[in-house]
Amino acid sequence: MTPPDDNDAGRLALVFGLGNPGPRYAGNRHNIGFLVADELADRIGSGFKRHKSGADIAEGRLDGVRVAVAKSRSLMNLSGGPVAAAARFYKVPPESVIVIHDELDLPYGRVRLKRGGGENGHNGLRSISRSLGTRDYLRVRFGVDRPPGRMDPADYVLRDFSKAERAELGYFVDHCADAVRTLTTKGLEAAQNEFH
Repeated sequence: MTPPDDNDAGRLALVFGLGNPGPRYAGNRHNIGFLVADELADRIGSGFKRHKSGADIAEGRLDGVRVAVAKSRSLMNLSGGPVAAAARFYKVPPESVIVIHDELDLPYGRVRLKRGGGENGHNGLRSISRSLGTRDYLRVRFGVDRPPGRMDPADYVLRDFSKAERAELGYFVDHCADAVRTLTTKGLEAAQNEFH
């Protein structure tokens, strides 16, 4: 992949889906960012290619907007390095980076968008904030609900979606991808108005 030229740099959306690589984690709640990234790559008609940033990246256009959809090849807790490296490569400022991640404090399937905020115990977000030097990036939060009973949240997000959840997962992934599309084409306020 070649770097975008200066004329295109401002029009490229860098979208990072968070997850853990490898088949062991593929169906985990923590990997919802990867699932949405896969859907977005399908929509732009592009496969993922290894990139020097430490991520696999698919490039194309989403409703006319140039996008680079990325998934880190490192574990979730080390996502920051690849995110920051890809942002430098594409000349995307931190406040324009879009990160898709699982959110315990939202009901299953609910999508919320925001800029900035805390990490709420999410080690992937903590790594990204540290590597970008700011918390002021865009977040697409996909609700996975709270763990039942006294289950450790870390164990809960590393478990696969339940059978009941999987029955609706395709719909919710599609809905989340729609939210990302609106965010990249119309901006944060329009996406919040439509999806909140």
